[in-house]
Amino acid sequence: VMLPLKEKDKPIVQKLLSAGCCARCVLRFCCVSVQAAYRQAQHVGLHPILLVSAYFLQDSADIKPHDTESSQTVEDPPCKRAKLDPTEAVQSETDDAAMVTLKKEESSVCALCLGILQDLCGPDQLSSVCVRSVHLRQTHSILPSQNNRMLKFYSLPLQHSCWLHVKKEVRQKGLVLDKDDVIQVKEAFKWIMQGLVTKQLEGVAVSPFEVGVEFTHPDTESDCHFLFCTSLMLCLMPLHLRCFSFLLQSVFTRMAVVKALEKISDVKFLEHYPCPPSEPSGSCTPQDIQCLHISVFIAGRYNKFCRNLPQTPWVIDGERRMESSVEELIAAPILSAFRADGFNFSSSGREDVDVRTLGNGRPFAMELLNPHRSRFSKVEMKQLQEMINKSSDKIRVRDLQIVTREAMSRMKEGEEEKTKSYTALVWTQKSIENEDISFINDIKDLTLDQKTPLRVLHRRALAIRQRVIHSMNVRFVDSHHFYLGLKTQAGTYIKEFVHGDFGRTKPNLCLLLKTDTDILELDVESVDVDWPPPIPE
Repeated sequence: VMLPLKEKDKPIVQKLLSAGCCARCVLRFCCVSVQAAYRQAQHVGLHPILLVSAYFLQDSADIKPHDTESSQTVEDPPCKRAKLDPTEAVQSETDDAAMVTLKKEESSVCALCLGILQDLCGPDQLSSVCVRSVHLRQTHSILPSQNNRMLKFYSLPLQHSCWLHVKKEVRQKGLVLDKDDVIQVKEAFKWIMQGLVTKQLEGVAVSPFEVGVEFTHPDTESDCHFLFCTSLMLCLMPLHLRCFSFLLQSVFTRMAVVKALEKISDVKFLEHYPCPPSEPSGSCTPQDIQCLHISVFIAGRYNKFCRNLPQTPWVIDGERRMESSVEELIAAPILSAFRADGFNFSSSGREDVDVRTLGNGRPFAMELLNPHRSRFSKVEMKQLQEMINKSSDKIRVRDLQIVTREAMSRMKEGEEEKTKSYTALVWTQKSIENEDISFINDIKDLTLDQKTPLRVLHRRALAIRQRVIHSMNVRFVDSHHFYLGLKTQAGTYIKEFVHGDFGRTKPNLCLLLKTDTDILELDVESVDVDWPPPIPE
């Protein structure tokens, strides 16, 4: 069996083999996306160096290029068999680094994946996953939902070190390779295990589920600690002391490590971390295997009729300020119906606590975590929608439906290019007549420069954002009040346009009317996002 490599991959292969990487990690750094290759790369009794070095004895002219789409579905990767017996191939190989690697013990732990793509994705893990999946089917046991990832393992400094190890060689050879193109450990692990689990459970009635596997390694903390000392400390120094304690506790999360690696320079990294990585002290240790029902995704639109209801739970300094929220009123009946452990809620923008959302409503989506029921008919979804609407007069839901994970992204696509319509009740300090405000009807495509509003500056970065008001219309009420209708680019701060935010939004209504103005009430009339598909009443 040969690996789907090309002649251009040779310098990368040699670098990685000399650093003590396994065959599957070689494939990852060569950006091989043929899933079958990872299942075939490490057969019992076949050392990875035999596979790789034998390949390079072939005539490179006979090597077929990568097959991108079709290779995903065939059982064997598109590659040629070696013309020589693997043992003869090794004798003929002239690369010294490859020969050094061959002399190492076959049981040596990969310096990059720390054994995860070697013995830790074999029969023992397969057996555990299959037992848990059948148990999940039989008992519907409730499992913690926070670990519903295929792999929880922070090998990022190792991967960064190997990347720097091959980076210079790649650039010298004029090869096109980016760090983001490298296949992640969790992806390779998933490709290997998916095929094994599917084959093992053939004939067993198991509903769709996802697997969470957690590994630990004694060197993980020390591998990441230097990043905190060298890179994160620069970010922490200007912060308030209270923030320091919080970030110190969360510094070893995956995202914290990713951000630290983005900030640290290559030179600084190499001062604190060996390149290539040093020989590991041992393999990772599997800690936990969890099987969870696959997530269900719900979409719809909501109206909000109340001026004292936040979109999400409002907690300040650990104290809850309001008894409920839009999110909770919608989620409670859905969680109960699907018997889910938890949820993630998102929407196309958000309204302030004192703003109503009228018209067709605002699109929203929910991911239900570990749902113990996943199939609902259209009639049952309609009944669930009615149950939500009867539970509170503060909100109303429409177009409630089950969607795919892929469809979720449509809600956010091109969000800033979308438009939204509003109605605001405006107060003016100076007495006005209808003629004084009628000119506003003729203003089209007014461009605003909006500094981050003072009211959100505590949670949003200071910046100047350009937004467009496409059209406006006015309806006179009395000498100090009128209704202002606006159609704007999504993301426009309407309140700040009306009162000016101490000149932080320019132009603003105060400047246009030459008097102080303020906003008394605001309603969202429409959110022009063509998703989810409407369901006839």
